[in-house]
Amino acid sequence: MTDTFPAFDLSPVPTPALDAVPPELFRGIYGMPMFVTVPTDDLAASADFWVHGLGFFDLFSIPGRLTHLRRWAFQDVLLMAAESAAEPPALTVSFSCVLSQIDEIAAAGEKLLPGSTTGPRHMPWNSVELEVVTPENTRVIMTAARPYDPDSPEAQFLRDIGIEAPAA
Repeated sequence: MTDTFPAFDLSPVPTPALDAVPPELFRGIYGMPMFVTVPTDDLAASADFWVHGLGFFDLFSIPGRLTHLRRWAFQDVLLMAAESAAEPPALTVSFSCVLSQIDEIAAAGEKLLPGSTTGPRHMPWNSVELEVVTPENTRVIMTAARPYDPDSPEAQFLRDIGIEAPAA
């Protein structure tokens, strides 16, 4: 018996499709259920990369101290004035996107900071992932779900680990 249930209507992530359209940037104010705090020794350079490279926008800033960035609903990042990490950590933070955004984000990241992207990679759990290392050494994974094909190796992988096909 399981206590889980479908709650996709709470998520801004669209149904996986080759032509999926990303939701609009979300400018509403809400109690943030989750956010990432990123230390940076150059708020302006970091904000510029997150905005122009990763598709976030500046929701608000406290000059010299903090920049609150957002993409879709529930994709919040707080850039805080502090010493940046010397090296990218093992820890990553992942943000959903749609398939059409993966190549755009890779190109934008490489234009702003050559060598900052790795991938994209096709993952066995039916997604495409792009790793981006930001100017302050945050490891960001942009992940896009692929349409479900019941005859694909990814579908077999999911069945093998006990995950059944989504209801049609």
